Amino acid sequence: MKKIFGLAILAIIYFHSFSQTNESYKVMFYNVENLFDTFDDSLKNDEDFLPEGNHFWNNHKYYTKLNQIYKVIMAVGEWNPPAIIGLSEIENRRVIDDLTNKTPLTKFQYKIVHKESPDRRGIDVGLLYREELFTPLVSEFLPINFPNNPTSKTRDILYVKGVTNKSDTLHVFINHWPSRWGGQLESEGRRVFVASVLKSKVDSIFNKNAHSNIIITGDFNDYPDNKSINTILSAHQNFDTISNNQLYNLSANLFKTKNIGTHKYQGEWGVLDQFIVSGNLLQQENKVYTSTEDVYIFNKDFLLESDDGNFGFKPNRTYIGYKYNGGYSDHLPTYLILNFNK
Repeated sequence: MKKIFGLAILAIIYFHSFSQTNESYKVMFYNVENLFDTFDDSLKNDEDFLPEGNHFWNNHKYYTKLNQIYKVIMAVGEWNPPAIIGLSEIENRRVIDDLTNKTPLTKFQYKIVHKESPDRRGIDVGLLYREELFTPLVSEFLPINFPNNPTSKTRDILYVKGVTNKSDTLHVFINHWPSRWGGQLESEGRRVFVASVLKSKVDSIFNKNAHSNIIITGDFNDYPDNKSINTILSAHQNFDTISNNQLYNLSANLFKTKNIGTHKYQGEWGVLDQFIVSGNLLQQENKVYTSTEDVYIFNKDFLLESDDGNFGFKPNRTYIGYKYNGGYSDHLPTYLILNFNK
């Protein structure tokens, strides 16, 4: 009888956490590392992630990965999953549909914003949202057309304008900028150009309303101090004076103050996955706000493994080269808390 009563109490607590509209939301970003389905797409370079491909990618590995992503989302949300989730390295709409419908995540009825990108490998960005907490009004995919190399393709920038159930307007950008393949300096111009596209859109929003609530997140493949983010996007790292119509990089101090990152390369942690917000969101008297203390890197033990070649730990990733490692991703998720004044 005691066991039945205990289970009933847990069910009530769970239902309450699922149905409530909190005084705070979580916004999450996660580079999920090559979430491919097992079907061949003749228009994409997805051959490695087929049952006969170099990774011997099959249904068992695919559904294991889907359930691992579900586990991470639930752990970040502490059983009340984030209101908004940005994802990168997803192959297509099918894999997001499977994530939201073929794992226990289905009970939260996430809706999806996605479009096939022109990326040569076919990996896209996407956004999940809980419609009882956030309602998109406008969605747009900002194309990246490199002026000096029009045949070169990369992921679009996903832009969504929506309102929370508290009637606060949010402008959300999901990014996955070009990689550092070939070297950081050699590839920097590509990320600088993408930053300029993003900056132009942000400026157009500020020109209409200097008090706009803007959240920019994603895998930038650059660090906060790099030219693309620090100079071109003008994401400030000093919070002594806040201007409503300026951008501020909340992730910039995570490594400096807490010595944690989202990605490890050649034994060194760095923050490639970041949250950048408009100054208006840092005004704590506003209806919706956040702070420099409200951004986190989710680095729980189950997402890490021993870094035998270097010091400490590294992300527990799905593959190491062509060897199946059975982990989660080569990136750690990051999230932001949005608070609401009554």
